[in-house]
Amino acid sequence: MAGDAVLTLNAGSSSIKFAVYGAAEEGPVQRLSGQVERIGTEPAIKAKGADGAALAARALEGAEAEGHAGAMAAILSVVEAASAGTRVVAVGHRIVHGGPERAAPVLLDAALLEELATFSPFAPLHQPHNIAGVHAAMTAFPGTPQIACFDTAFHRGHPWVNDVFALPREFYDRGVRRYGFHGLSYEYIAGRLAQMAPMLHAGRVVVAHLGNGASMCGMLAGQSVGSTMGFSALDGLPMGTRCGQLDPGVVLYLMAQEGMTPAEVEDLLYRRSGLLGLSGVSNDMRTLQGTATAEAQQAIDYFVFRVRRELGALAAVLGGLDALVFTGGIGEHAAPIRERVCEGMAWIGIDCDRAANAAGETVISTPLSRARVLVIPTDEESVIARAAFGLLGEAEAGHVPVEAAAL
Repeated sequence: MAGDAVLTLNAGSSSIKFAVYGAAEEGPVQRLSGQVERIGTEPAIKAKGADGAALAARALEGAEAEGHAGAMAAILSVVEAASAGTRVVAVGHRIVHGGPERAAPVLLDAALLEELATFSPFAPLHQPHNIAGVHAAMTAFPGTPQIACFDTAFHRGHPWVNDVFALPREFYDRGVRRYGFHGLSYEYIAGRLAQMAPMLHAGRVVVAHLGNGASMCGMLAGQSVGSTMGFSALDGLPMGTRCGQLDPGVVLYLMAQEGMTPAEVEDLLYRRSGLLGLSGVSNDMRTLQGTATAEAQQAIDYFVFRVRRELGALAAVLGGLDALVFTGGIGEHAAPIRERVCEGMAWIGIDCDRAANAAGETVISTPLSRARVLVIPTDEESVIARAAFGLLGEAEAGHVPVEAAAL
């Protein structure tokens, strides 16, 4: 696998997803992918080549077991072993929050990292670990360009009414506004629709990114005009451990009447709510689907209810619906959830083909359905790789020096 390549990193609190992409005329081509899991407890790495063959599957020990820096060392060893003669010309990072002004990928430096760290309170489950991944990569690849791709960037063109809260305007000016998240996933889906169904891409589309983190986005001609997530990654749909939509008066009550501190409220809303809090069993939809308790089934009921409610709301924002796209871990794999979301939605133009849905086909609506319903696996890493190669090309055209790390 000789030649120039981009390494992509998606660092979370206890995991780092990674992939290596080479350049090709048709766009980035994935050469390998993998993940370090359970950082901080029992870290392990697994990786596979483009052909699906296993490249690594082992527990991390010694220095490699020491936090994100150790995980990066393990990733580097796997990439080196599988990529003899390859130069990593850039490292692309998923950064959840880019703030109100960042609408495109950027080269990272120390000053920008300090700025991005100030957005950690908006996304405490993600932003600190995204930034830790950047620092680890800077150590592993000194001098190599580090490129940030922001989950919030896709939504920066929101109409003002979908960007603002009804608070005094000075708060909007200070950054208290609706940012929207999962933008890399939505950008990928918009691109895939443009390729496979240009007429749908040009129309009114709701994308449901359903997983441990979940949100929905309304798009007109591939542009975001509304999202279920707002100021933070808490809003909208219930998630694995996050509450989703919540009356702000509940927070006031918890602090004034229950005596909870801000840190305790944060822990409750981000880590002990959602599917886990409602079920008392698990944050994993697969586990809940196999659990017969009333609480587990009620958690699923509420999740489906909220998806349906937000689907109707986004269709109103769009002025109708031409397509619904399911993506994310639940959206791609949980056929019963997709069926329940679509059930009784003929009023909005949806007629689900149960057999196609159960079989996991790409199009799961009937020929009579006015709105097409599709299942499209997302690929945030390819979006990061494409952005990194694009930014490198711009830098070279502008004669900006770019270093690379040889493996």
